[in-house]
Amino acid sequence: MPINWITAFKLIPWSDVIEATPKLVRGARQLWERTQRREPSEALGGGGSSQADRLAALERTVQELQEELRSSTQLLEQLAEHNARLVDAVARLRVRTRVLLVLVAVAGAAAAGAWWRLAG
Repeated sequence: MPINWITAFKLIPWSDVIEATPKLVRGARQLWERTQRREPSEALGGGGSSQADRLAALERTVQELQEELRSSTQLLEQLAEHNARLVDAVARLRVRTRVLLVLVAVAGAAAAGAWWRLAG
C-alpha cells in the first residue's frame, strides 16, 4: 500500500498546487476578514437617523454584499478548478494502478508457469 500513496503523491501536479495555494489562502483570508468586520447594526442606522441616511446605509451594505458575493464566487471557482486538477490526477493514478496490477498478475503467472516447467 505505501507504494500507491507514494505514486499518488508523485502524480499530483505539485507545482500547480504550490502556485495556486497562496492565492487561495489570500482570497479566503480576505473573505473571512470582510465577513467578520461587518457590524449588523451599521446598516440599520441609529434610532434618530433620517430615512435618507438609513437608505444610504442600506445601499452601501448591498454594495458590500454584492462585492463579497463576487469575491466568494471567484474563490469558489478557483477552489473548484484546483479540486478538478487533483481529481484528474487521482483518476490517472487509478488507471495506472489497474494497469500495473494487470502487469504484475501477468508477470506472476509467467513466473509461475516458468517455475512449473523447470520443476516438472
